[in-house]
Amino acid sequence: MTRRQKDPLRPLSAEERELLERISRAQSDPASHVARAKALLAVADGASYTQAARVAGRRSGDAVAQLVSRFNQEGLAAIEPRHGGGPPIEYGLEERKRILAAFERQPDREQDGTATWSLNTLQRALRTAADGLPTVSTYTIWLTLHEAGWGWQADRTWCKTGTVVRKRKGEAVEVTDPEAGAKKS
Repeated sequence: MTRRQKDPLRPLSAEERELLERISRAQSDPASHVARAKALLAVADGASYTQAARVAGRRSGDAVAQLVSRFNQEGLAAIEPRHGGGPPIEYGLEERKRILAAFERQPDREQDGTATWSLNTLQRALRTAADGLPTVSTYTIWLTLHEAGWGWQADRTWCKTGTVVRKRKGEAVEVTDPEAGAKKS
């Protein structure tokens, strides 16, 4: 005879049961989702936490007890694993909005030293701005832009072919390659 459960599973709605059954049979869902769905269905069908753990491929009924408690509080969100630790997120929503705002503005050739943004020039602009992000990395910028749907081309052209503006001895000089047309074709 098993001991009485502290936090028994609440009755499943028809939609919850259907979704859990679909997840438990899924071939493409993450294995952790499948195991959690199987454990919840086993408990809903009257199995003890220990038996449900065995059905789900777990060793301990304690994990199933925690899952049931979390399911009672959060619903189907309990299927998704929580953040497993690591450093706290340094750049939240406001900082990501700041990165996107800087990216969406047209760079100033004089102030930013570029006609179009690269990860390094955007990083330099964000670090030196008065309301900027002094420790932002190019990876954080890339990740923010990627999540917003932007991508970077590997063979991006940054200026007009054959002509480039360079800083020489403190002043801007336009350098022209006379063979640019031949090199391009």
